[in-house]
Amino acid sequence: MPKNENASAVEGIRVLDIATFVASPFCATLLGEFGADVVKIELPGLGDPVRKFGSASECDERLLWLSESRNKRCVTLDLRKAEGAELFKQLVAKSDVVCENFQPGTLEKWGVGYEVLKEANPQLVMLRVSGYGQTGPYKNRPGFGRIANAFGGISFLAGYPDRAPVTPGSATLPDYLAGLFGAYGVLLALRHRDRTGEGQIIDIGLYETIFRILDELVPAYDKHGYVRQRMGPGTVNVVPHSHYPTRDGRWIAIACTSDKIFERLANLMGCPEVAGNGKYGSFAKRDANREAVDQMVADWTSLHDRAELLQLCEEGQVPCGPVYAIDEIFDDPQYAARENILRAHDERIGDLAIPNIVPRLTGTPGKVKWLGRGLGEHNKEIYGGLLGLSDERIQELAQRGVI
Repeated sequence: MPKNENASAVEGIRVLDIATFVASPFCATLLGEFGADVVKIELPGLGDPVRKFGSASECDERLLWLSESRNKRCVTLDLRKAEGAELFKQLVAKSDVVCENFQPGTLEKWGVGYEVLKEANPQLVMLRVSGYGQTGPYKNRPGFGRIANAFGGISFLAGYPDRAPVTPGSATLPDYLAGLFGAYGVLLALRHRDRTGEGQIIDIGLYETIFRILDELVPAYDKHGYVRQRMGPGTVNVVPHSHYPTRDGRWIAIACTSDKIFERLANLMGCPEVAGNGKYGSFAKRDANREAVDQMVADWTSLHDRAELLQLCEEGQVPCGPVYAIDEIFDDPQYAARENILRAHDERIGDLAIPNIVPRLTGTPGKVKWLGRGLGEHNKEIYGGLLGLSDERIQELAQRGVI
């Protein structure tokens, strides 16, 4: 079925993004990629701190803002002021979703909590992301990605057993997961709203997104009292399953998830006798001799360049892959064939490479229409076009710091 370049999966849905940094705003970004009209609402004169966070660009905004605020219309509004709260209610009445990530109770203090907003729009869906969620003894604690990684249980597993826990890839992992789970929750809530006419709240604690992806940790502890420890690049339940050095100073990932795959690897390494009925032929035997098995594989990989190893493993049907740095990703033909790196044009900085849209839909593909825009760039478009305010009224509100 040929794709319709003009079709959008969630066209007609309006999202008000009043959040900051990554977590809840990423939900809005995902929805905006597939056709939602996302209105980014920021504090006048300041804006989302992401505008000034991370690597610089040729314009006033930083690269993270340009990439992750794609497709959003940007307006300014001070929700803390009575007039700002009233304008927000008017916007809510014409919208479907609100994405926020303030500490619990903040919106209520400003007079724009969910119960108030529901009076303006009974069908409103609200995503609320905070460090620990809207309930519980820790609900008022501030939270960021690093704290969620630690509290959620993944930081304890990252690194080597004789050293301090390390960052599990990125401190922002919980933020992106919260946005992803948030978008999933919003779509479920919209589906329910379309059937019943009822809105609802999606409540996500940052740490919960990490806790949810920890495979068998919960049942393994409950059933056996097993507390998994740091294993470096190794993995429980399978071996060899790690990162191994190559002759040209790089690294390769090899994953033997069954005895059969280990047998293939043993044949490649020229020691078929250790597989099958040999001393490492079963997982139990390999698990009891992890260090020796991993060293045997490392000794073999160290004799070959990475490209050679990749070819050997592919031919031998042994799952493997290069341990890539970002510069190598830019040169990889698979990334190129899948168009995973998108070059978007912006009149302020020219072309910029950004991660392309995931998932890939054949009938209603997502689009990047523009990169993150300037603070308040769409004030006139939203307040004039959507709410019908006059130019004089918009100018007056701006002069008083309401917008």
